Amino acid sequence: MTKLKLGPLADDKPVKITVEIPAALHRDLTAYADALGRANGQTIADPLKLIVPMLQRFIATDRAFAKTRTGPKPQPVAETERSG
Repeated sequence: MTKLKLGPLADDKPVKITVEIPAALHRDLTAYADALGRANGQTIADPLKLIVPMLQRFIATDRAFAKTRTGPKPQPVAETERSG
């Protein structure tokens, strides 16, 4: 079985939004929902519910984005600079 990036979906109170997506993306979401359902033993009735966890996963794993949120890390000072 292929390891998918998403795990089981939380049963959370939904917030309604309206968004238009290309038909090809909808087909891909439907196929992904089927694969995820088989992998986790659950039925995903609405493949659009994958959008939020996918976006969350994308943002959580985007290293460049994480760097912009935390800012530059301070560089360690070399021993010779400290005693200088």
